[in-house]
Amino acid sequence: MEQAAGTDEQEARRRRQKKIGVVVSNKMQKTVVVQVDRLVMHGLYQKYQRRRSRFLAHDETNACGLGDRVEIRETRPLSRRKRWIVTSILEKARAD
Repeated sequence: MEQAAGTDEQEARRRRQKKIGVVVSNKMQKTVVVQVDRLVMHGLYQKYQRRRSRFLAHDETNACGLGDRVEIRETRPLSRRKRWIVTSILEKARAD
């Protein structure tokens, strides 16, 4: 039996990835660069290594500042490298 097209679309929306990272650049208009850190175990030495990924994310209101912890969600391609959108600001950066 075939499923309805709407059901497939809803499944795809549920499977969208979410990541939590830190804003490292907000110099573009409506775009921020979010750095996501993760730990990966080395295959031979069994030690954890820190790996970093940087994602361009859409920030419609330009609300994100440098150092903010944000949650980003996968979305349709918005430009050549931008495939994520900022869903919420979890923690604002401290102003020292």
